[in-house]
Amino acid sequence: MSTETVPRWRRLEPDERREQILECAIRQFGERPYAAVSTSDVAREAGVARGLINHYFGSKRGLYLEVVRRMVIVSDEHVPKLPAGSLEEQVDAAVDWLLGAIGVHGKTWIAVIGAEGVGDDPEVERILAEADERAAEYVVQVVGLDDVASHGAELRALIRAFGGMVKAAGREWISKGTLSREQVHFLLSQQLIHLTREIFPRLRQLG
Repeated sequence: MSTETVPRWRRLEPDERREQILECAIRQFGERPYAAVSTSDVAREAGVARGLINHYFGSKRGLYLEVVRRMVIVSDEHVPKLPAGSLEEQVDAAVDWLLGAIGVHGKTWIAVIGAEGVGDDPEVERILAEADERAAEYVVQVVGLDDVASHGAELRALIRAFGGMVKAAGREWISKGTLSREQVHFLLSQQLIHLTREIFPRLRQLG
């Protein structure tokens, strides 16, 4: 066995250092309101100079906006490829992945989708709207309706409305503890299947 010891610390690359700062900010914005978090607090936890936060993110607001993006927008490479199967199996896998992603930093996710952030900030609203659109596109693909081009606007509106239930159920699970993850999983899965098979076809007839 080698007798070489592992160094107690190593110099981090810029991307790693930036990620370390962001992870600390995610935790702090989940634990305290926006106004109560300072860049000095984040820098202290990350073990860096406060100026480095300004270097990477520009300001406290810039750091918070990046936290919001990380919490609500999933990059294409991180979206899982669902297993082949029935609608029920596809939806079950998608909801399981979604709740897993939300649960990693649940308190911060709740904070950024609610009123605990920076208030009426147009950039925050833009990020949240982009996240809603991306989520709607993903859900449409999951339920196999991405070829319904003539009713795309209606379908995405329906999915965005479903997104409101996702957020409400998430609050009941994470913030209030009134629903378990298993209960939220069941609720969202069954509702999405019902929307796909029953509600959307009738919505199209009404249109």
